[in-house]
Amino acid sequence: MQGVLTGFAVIAVVIAVGYAIGRRGYLGDQGREVLTKLAFHVASPALLFTTLAQTDLSVIFSSRLLVTALSTAAAAGVFVAVGAVRHWGVGRTTIGALCSSYVNSGNLGIPIAVYVLGDASLVAPVLLFQLVGVTPVALTILDLSGKGEKGPLWRRLLTPLRNPIAVGSLAGVAVSATGLRIPAPVLDPLTLIGGMSVPAVLLAFGISLCGSTMPGRGPDRHPVFLSVALKSVGQPAAAWALAAGVFGLRGAPLLDVVVTSALPAAQNLYTYASSYGVGERLARDSILLSTVLSVPVLVMVAALLG
Repeated sequence: MQGVLTGFAVIAVVIAVGYAIGRRGYLGDQGREVLTKLAFHVASPALLFTTLAQTDLSVIFSSRLLVTALSTAAAAGVFVAVGAVRHWGVGRTTIGALCSSYVNSGNLGIPIAVYVLGDASLVAPVLLFQLVGVTPVALTILDLSGKGEKGPLWRRLLTPLRNPIAVGSLAGVAVSATGLRIPAPVLDPLTLIGGMSVPAVLLAFGISLCGSTMPGRGPDRHPVFLSVALKSVGQPAAAWALAAGVFGLRGAPLLDVVVTSALPAAQNLYTYASSYGVGERLARDSILLSTVLSVPVLVMVAALLG
């Protein structure tokens, strides 16, 4: 349980610092926007590149990853179906689907993997799947659904190559796949810059809470409640059913996939929403509520399956 509590404590402290910065106005009126742009265009691509460039890609071929992919698709699919029926719009539905299925495998998943599952590498398949598979697809949809995307088909098909997050991820995978060794004078500055990503995202998230109403209110309350229910209960339940009932996983492998599926929505989803100017409150409220609810869910999962 120490990993669960430690991971959440670290996140809570940094978000609280961001909230205090926002209340005091230390970064001015544009502080949140600057941090968001820094994370999206500079720090996060650097972090993803350095992480994936040094990852063994063989970990993606496993039944655990297949369970993760299927449970992710199930949770996101439910939200997309409801969003289509309720006419929530492509952009907002995409953000809501991400909040329903995209887990915090980085800054929260790693400490939980270390202290609860006993192996930090267990989150690598989830991280790779989300960065290489889910993120480019989702950001491409957001790009193509945004204003001003009226160019020829070939330009639209190359949308992922113009997105800094996708470029950083794909470049890291390419380096890992080819076995290239990046010289330290090149890798070290990128690692240093990438270290700003998580703090920038969390601080921007904390600043966004200043002057905001309680989560789960306003016009986005129904998408928020749906995404939180799917993320906190639906996705881990689907992962358990698939892992135990379809793939026959037991013991530690079963615990691994259910714990990773029960992680809350990732903070960087707010960065995506803010960068594209769509579903910002939906992302913020969903992340906050799923993070709070994931504490008892993770404790219960660890107690039942551990």
